[in-house]
Amino acid sequence: MQFIIFAYDGTDKDALSRRMSVRAQHLENIEKLNEEGHVICAGGMTGADGNLMGSFLVMDFDSEDDLNEYLKTEPYMTGDVWKDISIEDCNVLYGRK
Repeated sequence: MQFIIFAYDGTDKDALSRRMSVRAQHLENIEKLNEEGHVICAGGMTGADGNLMGSFLVMDFDSEDDLNEYLKTEPYMTGDVWKDISIEDCNVLYGRK
């Protein structure tokens, strides 16, 4: 199953420092998931000012339960970076599946 995730960071004054404090762990985790074939594409979302404001991920998991297991250990979740998350089923037509 494929999922698109929009995950918005907090907007408080410490939001960017929280993101940066766990960024290396997040990137290491995403790289592992990519090697396992779960990442179709992923990146940071930026606001009009060019600053990071969240993340987008298009992921492939066997089930929604597997997606939720990933989210339980995602450093941006456990590190209190992502505050507002939207997840939808999707069907990638082009790109790596």
